[in-house]
Amino acid sequence: MKILVTGFDPFGGEPVNPAIESVKRLPDEIAGAQIIKLEIPTVIYKSLEKIDAKIAECDPDVILSVGQAGGRPDITVERVGINCNDCRIPDNEGNQPIDEPIYADGPDAYFSKLPIKAMVKAVNAAGIPASVSDTAGTFICNHVLYGVRYICEHKYPGKRSGFVHIPYMTSQAVGKRGVPSMSLDDIVKGLTAAIEAIVKNETDIKETGGKIC
Repeated sequence: MKILVTGFDPFGGEPVNPAIESVKRLPDEIAGAQIIKLEIPTVIYKSLEKIDAKIAECDPDVILSVGQAGGRPDITVERVGINCNDCRIPDNEGNQPIDEPIYADGPDAYFSKLPIKAMVKAVNAAGIPASVSDTAGTFICNHVLYGVRYICEHKYPGKRSGFVHIPYMTSQAVGKRGVPSMSLDDIVKGLTAAIEAIVKNETDIKETGGKIC
């Protein structure tokens, strides 16, 4: 099995992004699966173009995208992406679409094709807090969650994809009093456990896990 794991570059004035920093530190093999790592720009459509090109090049079985959710206290595995660009801030090239569809011919939403509850259970079992999230927002993270599923449905049928949000890493919390953070080591440990669950679970487990984030 090959798993493409993507992480965003820094955005929003932050000097680092724990998404790409954690992706870089993942092992090259997890539970027998080859891990392919890719940095993507925090830019609408260009992020998807880069992922699409890497899928065509490497033919992964799974695409797992990782993004920063500053303010969340735990690792959150996303359930659904919606067909809406509504950017609260400009992306890294100044684009700021508001209330626009990601793909005009796409459905209102796509659900993750990953075993989200098994992933949460595995991360928690590794001693790292995690939960299911039912909203990926409407910025570039949701753009990629929805967009990769759209691309897979149209060009790469059978490939699984999904998205995981991670908190600020500890160094980013300096000067942000009261804002949750997580050490980079723990983020990497949590992502590794989540990926192990992807490898071991073709379908998801049946456990409650829905909540409003």
